[in-house]
Amino acid sequence: MKNQYINSRRSFLKATGLLGGAALIPSFFLAGCKKGFLDREPLDSVTDISFWKTEEQLKLAVNACYSNLRNNNTIAMENMGDNTIYPPNSEYQAISAGNYDFTSGTLNSEWVNLYAAIRRCNHFLENYTKATNISATALAQYAGEVRFLRAFMYTYLIFLFGDVPLISKTLDIGDEEVFGPRNKRAEVLEFVFADLDAAAAGLPITYTAAELGRITKGAAFAWKARVALFFEKWSIAEAAAKSVIDLNVYQLYTAGGTAKCYNDLFTYKGKLAAGANKETILARPNVAGVSVHNTSREIQVPDQTSRYSPTKSLVDSYLCTDGLPIDKSPLYSESTYADIFKNRDPRMNQTILTPGWAWGGQDDGDADATTNPIFNTPKWNADKKGCITGTGFYFSKYVEVAAVGTVSQDSNDIHHIRYAEVLLTLAEVRLEQGTLTQTDIDNTINKLRDRVGMKRMVITELAAAGLDLRTEIRRERRVELALEGQRYYDILRWKQGDLLAQDVKGMKKSLVESFNQQYVATIATDANGYFVVNTGRKFVAPKNYLWPIPITQLQRNPVLGQNPGW
Repeated sequence: MKNQYINSRRSFLKATGLLGGAALIPSFFLAGCKKGFLDREPLDSVTDISFWKTEEQLKLAVNACYSNLRNNNTIAMENMGDNTIYPPNSEYQAISAGNYDFTSGTLNSEWVNLYAAIRRCNHFLENYTKATNISATALAQYAGEVRFLRAFMYTYLIFLFGDVPLISKTLDIGDEEVFGPRNKRAEVLEFVFADLDAAAAGLPITYTAAELGRITKGAAFAWKARVALFFEKWSIAEAAAKSVIDLNVYQLYTAGGTAKCYNDLFTYKGKLAAGANKETILARPNVAGVSVHNTSREIQVPDQTSRYSPTKSLVDSYLCTDGLPIDKSPLYSESTYADIFKNRDPRMNQTILTPGWAWGGQDDGDADATTNPIFNTPKWNADKKGCITGTGFYFSKYVEVAAVGTVSQDSNDIHHIRYAEVLLTLAEVRLEQGTLTQTDIDNTINKLRDRVGMKRMVITELAAAGLDLRTEIRRERRVELALEGQRYYDILRWKQGDLLAQDVKGMKKSLVESFNQQYVATIATDANGYFVVNTGRKFVAPKNYLWPIPITQLQRNPVLGQNPGW
């Protein structure tokens, strides 16, 4: 009976992510001294007997915590917003459309994975001071890195689920906290801030080339700014953003002074290891043959539908080169597909695949069925000879063309925090506090525009054109950070859930060439002739501003309770 109880508890802890298992433990943790058969250390937990003695072991343990830093799933979560869509049904699309409930496997996976990562961080923080012959500076750095990662995980938990259990120690079988209630969101938020402050105090500003990619003091400040922004803690967000700027180590990427420097940042040219990128504050670095993903191929997959088709909503959000929206600018024309891309904010051409650009999607939608190295027009024919679009549009951002032709061999860095975001945060918080000036705009948003040669934002000109300053600052954030996994969270914090309830639309059907019309004949259109790619969407406020607690967790611990409306 006792063994049955222990096994049951262990299964519960593993299922909730609160107990580590062999699958979660890097192989280096399991290497210990030889012992007799009866003296072997348990195989389903990290041993504290022979570990935690040297700096090398500490560094290995920290590196294991880094394995939980999101890779291209950051980009995949973009499909929960209104910037992209993968037309075949998926759980991210279901979340975006409001057609999900507490049985969603994605919700439970997110919960379990985040808590498993937190447990690993807790385990480190309980044991790292046991090491000897290591400097206080090194100890503070390693603890800072792990505290940041723990805060990173809790951030997503409170963004998505609201109140969650606050676990700051390693839980084992029999611990009462396993079946405890949720802590208030505000309490967990304060814990996140405290972890980030402690992390910043111990982290270095920069590293040597050999340690490139590790978490820095600037990353702790910048993440604190993002979290504070989400919860409208304006003064905290402003101070954190200003702390990043005052470090004087980050600058916008303009390598080579090329017109495509913004696009280059998200290719191999912009990798941290390439040496020219001083904009990325935190990334998940990837190395060919070691740590790879499939993003470039998923965006322009040569024989299927793109996993990330830009929506009409995103495409329309880019201003014209005169600084006006497309419904106000005389420069905008939709006479042809190519016209859509003319006279637009240069970031549009460097984010949305434009006719005349290189691509890896093989055959496009032209009259023949042969491979095109240059993109001309969208493909609709599902003949497995080229990349099909779901909306009429494709991305070029985050695409390394050479990597499209191979499966899961992309080594683009995945950017979590960029200096550009910090500048946008500073502009937004000063707007919300009523202190924003033209000088602030020039020192933040206009630096982003100057990088790509876009007309500068001038507050008086916006007013003269009848444009709302808050709307334009939010637009700037959307276009600068498109496909970086932030749009869904911005919609939540701005309380603009109604945007997710709207039909997802694509290009105008009449712009599809005559020889391709047969392939789009059954796609519905709205009253103005634009493709309706996804309909039947809903967003119920305030219910959908939080995810429900997954049913698996409720079944194991009913004390958790459920979020309102679920």
